[in-house]
Amino acid sequence: KIAKEPISMETPIGDDEDSHLGDFIEDTNIPSPADMATREGLREAAHAMLATLTPREAKVLRMRFGIEMNTDHTLEEVGKQFDVTRERIRQIEAKALRKLRHPSRSEMLRSFLEE
Repeated sequence: KIAKEPISMETPIGDDEDSHLGDFIEDTNIPSPADMATREGLREAAHAMLATLTPREAKVLRMRFGIEMNTDHTLEEVGKQFDVTRERIRQIEAKALRKLRHPSRSEMLRSFLEE
């Protein structure tokens, strides 16, 4: 095996030596500007879709799926928040999802689907 000498990330690049090798290495931990713009657009579209539901339906979906929250919640946990049974929360969730599947609403997210 042939081993190459390590090169410092601070190795000057170019005639002016004002750039360094490390300046040209992509940081794969940071999303690209295009990905960030898409994510922000999706967040705004999801927010707009939830705004078409009743406040109760929107809150149930936010809690169940952890939208704009740190974690998602069980039917039982959401039921306690609204002082209803988990079965009633399941019904509210199902109705809200049915509304969101309607073409007039689902069209808002269609542009985010990959072809």
